[in-house]
Amino acid sequence: MPQVKIIAKNFMDMVASLPAIKLDLLYRNQFICEAILRSLPPLAKKYVLQMLYIDIPITSKSLQEWLLADGSSKHKVAIDRLIQLRVFEVIDRKKETTYKLNSTFQTNLRKHMISGGILPREPMPQSVTARLPTSEELDSYAHGQWECFLLQLISSGQAEKSTSFSSSMMRIFQRGLLRQRDKEAPRLTESGFQFLLMDTNAQLWYIIREYISNSEEQGVDQADLIAFLLELSFHTPGEAYSLDTLTDDQTTMIKDLADLGLVKLQKGRKESWFIPTKLATNLSVSLTDSSSRKQGFVVVETNFRMYAYSSSKLHCEILRLFARVEYQLPNLIVGAITKESLYNAFENGITAEQIVTFLQQNAHPRVAEKIPSVPENVTDQIRLWETDLNRVEMTPAHFYDEFPSRDVFEAASDFARMHNGLLWEDAKKMRMVVKAEIHMLMREHLRGQNK
Repeated sequence: MPQVKIIAKNFMDMVASLPAIKLDLLYRNQFICEAILRSLPPLAKKYVLQMLYIDIPITSKSLQEWLLADGSSKHKVAIDRLIQLRVFEVIDRKKETTYKLNSTFQTNLRKHMISGGILPREPMPQSVTARLPTSEELDSYAHGQWECFLLQLISSGQAEKSTSFSSSMMRIFQRGLLRQRDKEAPRLTESGFQFLLMDTNAQLWYIIREYISNSEEQGVDQADLIAFLLELSFHTPGEAYSLDTLTDDQTTMIKDLADLGLVKLQKGRKESWFIPTKLATNLSVSLTDSSSRKQGFVVVETNFRMYAYSSSKLHCEILRLFARVEYQLPNLIVGAITKESLYNAFENGITAEQIVTFLQQNAHPRVAEKIPSVPENVTDQIRLWETDLNRVEMTPAHFYDEFPSRDVFEAASDFARMHNGLLWEDAKKMRMVVKAEIHMLMREHLRGQNK
């Protein structure tokens, strides 16, 4: 996947941003200590494991002795990360800087390494839950819930069912993804289109980040929410866990997470339970580790016809952003990439490169193996139509001529240039064009010259 501008943080960046007191509280949980260890760069993991049973500070020089000759840049990255997460405590001495493991983190990671740790809840017996969904059914449910949420996010009228998120929370999620002018329907921004181009795990990170950032407005402590989400990532996908083991705040969270497809809620005769999906268990994994190529579904022909083998309403809405959708069959969307549909996309801030990238990344398996996966005449024409719009740039301006003398003309030209407002001049015929924004200043200048 290409780098995406709007994803500025992953889960561990959010952990690092917490106050020191809240971080120490988090490190009392053995599973969070393991999640932190998992997230570290390889060299940082090495430092933590080698210092796990050392109770005295280690000098910076001693740490560097564990390095290979070409490892200085990786060493700096590792140390910075460990300090950000307060895994390392820096002790400044007169002669040299020394490092020591955070005592709370060290104690609980030792316990976890020895005993393996026990989750605060155990899976429920099958005698109580009866038949649970299969792995395929659970993946299908998670995908369906996530798609429904995205449809509600970008086009509420297309969603088959609404989520339980409040309208204010949905507006927070939509912030930066949609824009709305007076009396117009909301439209996707450039960042919104980038969001739709991301794989599911990257999209999930963005939504979870916004959810955590605004949790305190809902009366939930950020540290408690992060702890619960990281803890959830250690549950076994497909197993049932009783809702009675959750606090009131966690029960509210789990209902929101069900809307996102992270868990599935079920109810028996006497008890209720939640079943984590793979989306939940990927939470403690980094973006680069968890992202994977999605199954492609689009075929583009040399005549600009487009066939999308999908029954997804979300896919249909994405294609409408830059193509003319002609009709939709149960498992096929048929459309065409036209000059008009692309101009509409360009006006909404979508770039030709984003469209080409989307078509290439979502190419159907039958054409994905070909080089190129999207016909060159189509990609070239998409780029050419974009450059057509950028050929002429409109700038409000004023035209000046009939100057009484060359001295007045040259003084006016210098004045316009000094104010960065000169667009064009013809010194021979004493004519010039200046930006409209300096027109009033220019008039005052010329009046002063005539006196």
